[in-house]
Amino acid sequence: MSPKPLGILMLDTQFPRPLGDVGNPASYRYPVILRRVEHATPARVVHDRAVGLVDHFCSAARALQDAGCRAIITSCGFLALHQQRLADAVSIPMGTSALLLVPMLRTLLGAHVSVGILTASATSLSADHLRAVGVDPTTPMQGIAPDSEFARVIIGNQATGNMDDVARDVVAGAQALMEKAPHIGAILLECTNMGPYRDRIEKVCGCPVFDLIDLANLLMLSTLGGMPPR
Repeated sequence: MSPKPLGILMLDTQFPRPLGDVGNPASYRYPVILRRVEHATPARVVHDRAVGLVDHFCSAARALQDAGCRAIITSCGFLALHQQRLADAVSIPMGTSALLLVPMLRTLLGAHVSVGILTASATSLSADHLRAVGVDPTTPMQGIAPDSEFARVIIGNQATGNMDDVARDVVAGAQALMEKAPHIGAILLECTNMGPYRDRIEKVCGCPVFDLIDLANLLMLSTLGGMPPR
């Protein structure tokens, strides 16, 4: 019997999604169903708090549940702000953001080190977003430069871009995070589009890196009783 799929609530995007991106089905070792929410552009979700879109996300989540999904994630960590509403909309596990992992990682690491958050936009990731998923607002955080290729392609939702520059922007952000808070013992990638570069970040920063696919694997492992090998 094939395992039931993971549902993914997708933003309305056109930018490239390399292997490791949450929106690339090849990033998973189990089947996935992608459900796009129309008009949910990166700018509206990141900068405008998904105002006017949450009901649409809830409807899409219910559709994924009806399609037989065992758990649901989203393609934007800024939906953490609406974790409770989205979780309440369905009766299966809902993980809006990798930020949900921060409290667990903070406990696992002990008092001598902390978790650092690398985000797509430090100016838009507010204390409200963090508190909505149980994260201490004083947690070290670093955003990607707003004039970067990453911001132009991902936040600006461009169909093409220099993905080598995007990778460099993400790694540079991680390095800036480590310089800001050298006591960091793990890096959490808020942005679901940073996953393709996690190996580079681990190599440069010398600490483990976690993202939303880690949370997805945890949810699917718990609901399936095991996952097929990669």
